Amino acid sequence: MASQRDIRRRIVSVQNTKKITKAMEMVAAARLRRAQQRIEATRPYADNMLEFIGGVARYLSADVSMNPLVREHPEVKTVTIIPVTADRGLCGAFNSNIVRHATDLVKKYRTEGKEVHLVPVGRRGISTLRFQGYKLYNTYVDITDQSVFLDAQALAHRVGTHYSDGETDRVHILYNRFKSAMEQHVVDQVILPIQQELATRYTPSDAAKHMDFIFEPSEEAILQDLIPSYLEISIYRAFLESMASEHGARMTAMRNASDAATEMIDDLTLAMNRVRQWSITQEILEVVAGADALAG
Repeated sequence: MASQRDIRRRIVSVQNTKKITKAMEMVAAARLRRAQQRIEATRPYADNMLEFIGGVARYLSADVSMNPLVREHPEVKTVTIIPVTADRGLCGAFNSNIVRHATDLVKKYRTEGKEVHLVPVGRRGISTLRFQGYKLYNTYVDITDQSVFLDAQALAHRVGTHYSDGETDRVHILYNRFKSAMEQHVVDQVILPIQQELATRYTPSDAAKHMDFIFEPSEEAILQDLIPSYLEISIYRAFLESMASEHGARMTAMRNASDAATEMIDDLTLAMNRVRQWSITQEILEVVAGADALAG
């Protein structure tokens, strides 16, 4: 049986751990509020941008499929997979869910005889995939609130160039879509080729069809500029969704850890009281036995 001193030391240790988890929960909650505001502002922008591009394409009767980012390659030989994870842990199954979906997708494509390029985002995903023996084509780390849009632009430019040059034939991005602090869903989105919904999502009204617009620069130049921008905003949205999900998952994980620490402290306190009671009872028995021996 553990002594009172040992149990007391364990209680102090758990109490210190609880202070850390509570502090991390509060920090994650503060960051979650800011991240949630950003993603709630970005979602309508991304949806409206897709609708706008589709409306322009339909109104102009333009062949959007001629754009290299929209045109599907005749044969899919190489696939790029971008799993978006966090740079830090202590956020429950946030990172492991993304890595598991990424590895399942890699196995699926490899069984079909296709080459796979893994481009993980976040230190946790990078270290896990390397530990599992996967070869990484490229990596991205240290994406912060200040640099997230620039990082999304850089990644969009790289994968867009690779797709246009024929180095890859399809691009997936895997990320956690934020729903609430306790619920996130893994999303597998094909961002290249950009889906044909660009040309079918929006149908202009009859009045709009008869309106005469003057485009400067040309209609084709406008679409050529908007479509890469949509790729950028798609990746930017995935990054923001992942950031909000990370903070929510960490806040929930730290809250669960704090609750578990509280239960452990209660159990240890009960155990210490039992040891103290047993010790007092033992001392009383010894005193009584000594008194009986003297009386005899």
